[in-house]
Amino acid sequence: MRIVLTGSSGRIGRAIFGALASVHEVIGCDRMPFATTHITGDIADEALLQRVMEGADAVIHTAGLHAPHVGHVPDREFERINVEGTARIGEIARACGVGLIVFTSTTALYGTAVAEGDCTWIDENIIPQPQSVYHRTKIAAEAILAELATDRFVVRVLRMARCFPQSADLMAAYRLHRGIDARDVADAHALALAHTGAPFERVILSGATPFSRVDCDMLAVDAAAVIRDRSPALAEAFDARGWPLPRSIDRVYDPSSAEEKLGWRSRYGFDEVLAQLDRRSAEILPLGVQSPSSERAE
Repeated sequence: MRIVLTGSSGRIGRAIFGALASVHEVIGCDRMPFATTHITGDIADEALLQRVMEGADAVIHTAGLHAPHVGHVPDREFERINVEGTARIGEIARACGVGLIVFTSTTALYGTAVAEGDCTWIDENIIPQPQSVYHRTKIAAEAILAELATDRFVVRVLRMARCFPQSADLMAAYRLHRGIDARDVADAHALALAHTGAPFERVILSGATPFSRVDCDMLAVDAAAVIRDRSPALAEAFDARGWPLPRSIDRVYDPSSAEEKLGWRSRYGFDEVLAQLDRRSAEILPLGVQSPSSERAE
């Protein structure tokens, strides 16, 4: 397949490029240069889009403004890039005969659907309650693509959980209920290229969870006890490192729809986070250090 990949210089774009480039012809597009980017320019540039879409079979659209840009970039720019840019990509791709677009979205847009003091089980049926312009523009972009979807222009929306570097103890625990590895995100995008099913599908990507809906009440008040029961290996690893287990968990993202519809399952759980920490991977932050993204992401 000939695949146009927007946002090819970013963390997720680079991971997707790495998962696809040995199998498909991938045309990386980004406004920032990088080894995975062939064409540099603004994704809202119609002439650029017309040029790269010719002869393409699919588009993977990861480019956009994200959580760290909130408060630093005007809301109008969020609208221009995330909403208008996505609309232009979808319209030009469909007009050029591209058969599929895979759109990288975010679980952050569920916002205040997570009730304070409770643990909320989040699946695709939960209605988003956005908190920021980032969330609102991702929802608007999804809606535009849903309107464009037809039997000949298939749309797959992948709402990915937290994937940016954070403190190792947080990242490890999050892999149980609200976090994911970039390589797992890339694998899901690769599988989404096999577009069987309805013209429009939307799924959540998050690490495989040991929890079930019946655990939510206890997760809200005594998460440590539930973790010791459901994920004893993580509890043992935390004990060995002298790390406290989370006292409460406020949400669990359910990836079962992605597993069923894409044939996907995450491969990199909490044990990989600990292994990355031990080998001093740049993907993991030291304990007590938080990414600037974390305050705005969810």
